[in-house]
Amino acid sequence: MNTLYITGAGVSAASGIPTFRGEDGYWTIGSKNYTPMEMATRAMYQNNPREFLAWYYHRFATYRHHGPNEVHHWLSDKNLITQNIDGLDGKAGNTDFIAIHGRLDQMTLFHHQGDDVMAFNAPWDKVNEDNLHHSLLEVFNINNESPKLNESFKPYVLLFDEYYTELYRISEAQQRMLDADKIVFIGTSFSVNITQMALDIARSQGTPIEVVDPDPTHVFHPNVTYHKMTALEYVQQQG
Repeated sequence: MNTLYITGAGVSAASGIPTFRGEDGYWTIGSKNYTPMEMATRAMYQNNPREFLAWYYHRFATYRHHGPNEVHHWLSDKNLITQNIDGLDGKAGNTDFIAIHGRLDQMTLFHHQGDDVMAFNAPWDKVNEDNLHHSLLEVFNINNESPKLNESFKPYVLLFDEYYTELYRISEAQQRMLDADKIVFIGTSFSVNITQMALDIARSQGTPIEVVDPDPTHVFHPNVTYHKMTALEYVQQQG
């Protein structure tokens, strides 16, 4: 059977990475002056890269050395699309997973959306926390307080006011959804576009789905099985 796994932040909770919408989640905690929904935008990066990069660094980059857990290792040989940008599936050995929202450990040239660019390793270790704002602007090649197209760099992450492009392998992700005999959603709140896209395809194709979550979101689908448990409990049950 061709089973497609689509994972969210619940999968990385056992690695000590906060979920996005929990009490300590990334989207719950803003900066001093902005909410997370305002911070994680292309507009903020363009207009206030100092604030954007500092928020991004504290919320994401400080977790860059966390390692994969048992769930990531179990998924290492699976057909996988993850919403997570922590890169832990790659650390666990999955060589063909789709990081549909990008990866924390990489960056790209700052480009028009849809342009053909490559992602490459981000030099987080060069950031000097004693002079954080200046150091981040230097690492991302931003002068005069504003990023320049095709000169400056941008974290390889899909922001709220951006859309899925081939940089994020969206066509391949859709094809995997179409080809799947079953889709298993693990640790996701179904609050992002990619999960809605997968649900729409599953409904149109008659593909059975499973939902793994301690407090699962009930979805409109004629053939769904709920596993009211953590990702770790599910994996241990699978053996």
